[in-house]
Amino acid sequence: MSENWLSKVNWSDDGLVPAIAQDAASGRVLMVAWMDREALKRTVETGEAIYWSRSRKKLWHKGEESGHAQKVKEIRLDCDGDVILMQIEQAGGIACHTGRESCFYSKLENGEWKATDAVLKNPNEIYKK
Repeated sequence: MSENWLSKVNWSDDGLVPAIAQDAASGRVLMVAWMDREALKRTVETGEAIYWSRSRKKLWHKGEESGHAQKVKEIRLDCDGDVILMQIEQAGGIACHTGRESCFYSKLENGEWKATDAVLKNPNEIYKK
């Protein structure tokens, strides 16, 4: 397969593009991360989400430590070419490092952020390192 499709992505000056992981069944946005060219290419090749970790400055295969991998069902590019949207199946039902289904568990109520989603698994049990 030609890699011409990668050149259609409008990469930022630092070579990244935001990538949204959305649950393929429920439609809920689970997380937003970053991809570089290699991460997107490897995501397509493996069928599992691979991101670029800005803090660690390396590729990050989602689930490599937690076991909560993301099986990619579909990948879309927005009209400006600068955002990736992936429909995924989330292993274990947990996408967030806090042990919740979604990273978007805080809701603004009366000027304060309130955690509205339960912790499904204690992070200390997920990340044993």
